[in-house]
Amino acid sequence: MISFDEALERVRGAARPLGTEIVAIGVAAGRVLAAPVIASISSPRRDASAMDGYAVREADLSTLPARLRIVGESFAGGGWNGAVGSGECVRIFTGAPVPEGADRVVIQENVRRDGDVAVIEETSDARHVRERGIDFEKGEQLLPAGRLLDKRAIVAAAAADLAQVDVHSRPSVVILGTGDELTEPGTAKERTDAIPESVSLGIAALMTDWGASVAGRERLRDDLPSMEEAAARAVESADLVIVTGGASVGEKDFAKTMFEPLGLKLIFSKVAIKPGKPVWLGRVGTTLVLGLPGNPTSALVTGRLFLAPLLAGLSGRAPDEALKWRAASLSAPLKECGPRETFHRARWKGSTVEILGFQDSSAQQALAEADVLVRQLADSPAVPAGSEIEVLDF
Repeated sequence: MISFDEALERVRGAARPLGTEIVAIGVAAGRVLAAPVIASISSPRRDASAMDGYAVREADLSTLPARLRIVGESFAGGGWNGAVGSGECVRIFTGAPVPEGADRVVIQENVRRDGDVAVIEETSDARHVRERGIDFEKGEQLLPAGRLLDKRAIVAAAAADLAQVDVHSRPSVVILGTGDELTEPGTAKERTDAIPESVSLGIAALMTDWGASVAGRERLRDDLPSMEEAAARAVESADLVIVTGGASVGEKDFAKTMFEPLGLKLIFSKVAIKPGKPVWLGRVGTTLVLGLPGNPTSALVTGRLFLAPLLAGLSGRAPDEALKWRAASLSAPLKECGPRETFHRARWKGSTVEILGFQDSSAQQALAEADVLVRQLADSPAVPAGSEIEVLDF
């Protein structure tokens, strides 16, 4: 059994990007750039108006009120192609190109229209012109390789006039849930010894948060021959296989055994943490296999601690982007820690963190209340209320 930090280091070593592909900008959200985004146009491409008003020549405003003849209109997407001469102006709208000859925009609130004449009675120091290229120039790098294409980055990539982007491949994952007692949610009421299978659904939701696609989800009976067949199918079709349950020492715990005929090589087996000691990671050929405990809380905690950084690395991000620990204040005292490093489920209580009362590894209602994990090192002393502790968004 190894420490949490050592197990995490082995996860970092296994979490290598899988490859790259080119995808349309419209389906690129959530992907990670494999190459920088370089602007193919400038923004704005011409001087543009920042307000609705009138495009004028500064020289014509030396004496106020000024009476300027309106010679045209300029709209966003439909600019006026003439040149503004002395004593002239152009009606202009936000985002429209500023016509040649004009060098400022007077906002419409400061203009009175008299037929085809704009009477400008007052001005301000603001020019209300967005200069060409003030946002970015053609050929400029807008986003670096490795940047997650979140909503803000997608806007920048589209503004660069790119129809496609070069991104890291999305990990394909198969989830195998094991246990004779498990049944599909909605059907457990039909058997007194049945338990709704909830873990794989939670793990699938966690996976999508970290850039993976669910290639399959299968519930397996505790029958070794059929489990071996399922393992072979999963390894063949996925970059990562996740197995939930069956990692203890019972007669029907076949989570690792089902992969042994395929040449399973363990990267680690069991970690000195609570909850989640049975978590393990291995490899079959080029496919990674992650074993998570069957208890819901244990599975979700170990998934957050190990699966999230693993998926981040496989999809082109730095694994540690998934483990951004920060300091928080403890709302109530915390007892001393035992020999295993412990990750307490907790929730925010105002500006402090409150440890949940029910910490059982099978908890599901309490799991829904937790939004943060509190890290407590092995064999550490009790922690008084108000102390600073390490937390991770959960």
